[in-house]
Amino acid sequence: MNLSYIINRLGEDNENYYNAVAPPIIQTSNFSYKTVSDLRLAINDEKNNLIYSRGNNPTLDILVKKLAALEKAEDAIVFASGMAAISTAIIANVAAGDHVICVQKPYSWTNKLLSSLLPRFGVECSFINGGEISNYQQSLKPNTKLIYLESPNTFTFELQDLKAVAAFAKQNNLITIIDNSYSTPLFQNPIEFGIDIVVHSATKYIGGHSDTVAGFLCSSKEIVERIFKNEFLTFGGIISPFNAWLLLRGLRTLPIRMEKIAKTTSIVINFLENHPKIEKVIYPFSRDFPQLELAEFQMKCGSGMLTVLLKTNEIPKIESFCNALKCFYIAVSWGGYESLVFPVCSFVNDKEESPIPFNLVRFSIGLEEPEELIQDIENALKVL
Repeated sequence: MNLSYIINRLGEDNENYYNAVAPPIIQTSNFSYKTVSDLRLAINDEKNNLIYSRGNNPTLDILVKKLAALEKAEDAIVFASGMAAISTAIIANVAAGDHVICVQKPYSWTNKLLSSLLPRFGVECSFINGGEISNYQQSLKPNTKLIYLESPNTFTFELQDLKAVAAFAKQNNLITIIDNSYSTPLFQNPIEFGIDIVVHSATKYIGGHSDTVAGFLCSSKEIVERIFKNEFLTFGGIISPFNAWLLLRGLRTLPIRMEKIAKTTSIVINFLENHPKIEKVIYPFSRDFPQLELAEFQMKCGSGMLTVLLKTNEIPKIESFCNALKCFYIAVSWGGYESLVFPVCSFVNDKEESPIPFNLVRFSIGLEEPEELIQDIENALKVL
């Protein structure tokens, strides 16, 4: 199934909605049946029938088919946020008394879930350097049930060897989950390496327009159906039909957006790597990235997020640099059409206690022209 067909045709039965080119938004909470018998049959298989939009909806169904195909998975579920997808995927695979292995420095709310919330219910977690398979072996316990990955993570971009971790997990009867938001399904397909469940913040590149919040998970039909019938329907972290439609719109331009963003990012990185006021550029495909070989093996390309280490540790100068930027919004998140900047000093108050270098500044490259972004960064660096 080729990319163009998935994005433009898959799941779209235009003749069922007046031959409209764009699928309609089926903005309804409920679906009716002609007889009690028909309703009874539908209730017995809610995963494959339209009953109530907390479960299925025609607009969401089109989106689900496309997302699963893009991730080379059998099925998918769409959620109201990336964190709803992450938390549901994790909770669906652990119980009181279980143990989770998670890579260091995951997304902050994933960290909160595993380090603060789930321990209240008897689930423990070990955070490890995920770059060495020996660390998984050393952290394995009799009650370990799950390995959670984020490759690369979204600040310092550490990778995990997906093929090796998946093989280790299967040998020990463990479920593997990965956050693949950074790469998108276009640049990395973890299921091909043996990972069980792939989760995304669709708010980022999938939506692409910074106008909706959403998430999704992809996996086998068996795993998806189990999660759908239990945690998904129970927690109710659903996306609205309108937001699903916005994601469908975002998918139409995903390939050309990612191609443009990746190309611009490469040009910007080349400038930054040669600038005297930049101590280091951190990016999976940067020439001095320590895991470059692994990145080239399991990723097709790098996306638009990179981090720089400024040659200063003075907070006022770091702030002045960010404040001087004109083409970059100072904001969290990433993956939209716009370029963003997000310094570590915005969320860590004490540089002595910062878990990562205090002078790190993260950029998310958008759809602006590279020359414009480079000139803006060069002007802002003058404050250093």
